[in-house]
Amino acid sequence: MKVIEISSFGGPDVLRLAERPMPIAGADELCIRVGASGVNRPDVLQRAGHYPAPNGASDIPGLEVAGTIVSGDMAAMAAAGLKVDDRVCALVAGGGYAEYCIAPVAQCLPVPKGFTDVQAASLPETFFTVWSNVFDRGHLVAGEALLVQGGTSGIGVTAIQLAKAMGATVIATAGTDAKCEAMLALGADHAINYKTQDFEVEALRLTDGRGVDVILDMVAGDYVARELRCLAEDGRLVIIAVQGGVKSEINAGLVLRKRLTVTGSTLRVRPVAFKQAIAQNCLNTVWPLLESGRIKPVIHSVFDAVDAEQLTGSGAAAAHALMESNQHVGKIILHWGTA
Repeated sequence: MKVIEISSFGGPDVLRLAERPMPIAGADELCIRVGASGVNRPDVLQRAGHYPAPNGASDIPGLEVAGTIVSGDMAAMAAAGLKVDDRVCALVAGGGYAEYCIAPVAQCLPVPKGFTDVQAASLPETFFTVWSNVFDRGHLVAGEALLVQGGTSGIGVTAIQLAKAMGATVIATAGTDAKCEAMLALGADHAINYKTQDFEVEALRLTDGRGVDVILDMVAGDYVARELRCLAEDGRLVIIAVQGGVKSEINAGLVLRKRLTVTGSTLRVRPVAFKQAIAQNCLNTVWPLLESGRIKPVIHSVFDAVDAEQLTGSGAAAAHALMESNQHVGKIILHWGTA
């Protein structure tokens, strides 16, 4: 099968088209003929040498796919209500940039009705991450206020829509006025241009000085101290990335006085059982919202994984270059076939 592999650590041009043996599904696994693969920030970090694949996972990048089941553990599939030729999307720990991909049965969900593979491939990584962090860890409920840092990323556009659907007030940040307009169009109640406005001041102003209840943070670094100041009493800060650095200096007294919670997580290394619980929550709560059109996939660009004329992986390189430019609003997808 054709795959996109990391030939050496470096820039987007180290992504290369290669051939690998067909993967074989083991116990509790299935094999998907991939129609489309999602591109995510962890893929970029892995390519640069900063985020190695977990032990036992494929070294091929790619954490989410959509396509058709071609084989697998029949008993496990039957127990999950799946069978060969069903269309599914899946969260994987690696191996997504390939024509065929192995996924745990428990991490596969049916493609929402009416969705293409391209649309379905945009769902698992972001929706699993947002559900796990905003709702399971952040405990956001209707009537509360959520601040999303980086509201036009794949995670950001998902968090905005899901939080609004669950009855929360959403404040989101981005670096341009055009991106702020895009966030408002997706349902955000307020948009803050962090390059021209102080998000701490604005978050307090927009909540009449009370502060927000939950913050979804992909920056960390010096943002953390500022975020603690704009949290309401009993507020929760959930850190899921450290693009601004891993070191933060905070006022511990503020954490005590306001009874704040600072937490965070990574999803890739968590066990299958943990991801299975998220999958079931998404299937029961999020999939009906997708199928009804109340929330929708937001796809910025689709690249052909394989250049048909040059037989290269230049589409993947272009996808990574776009992600690193931070010019996108929503998801970036690699297309492998008819989708």
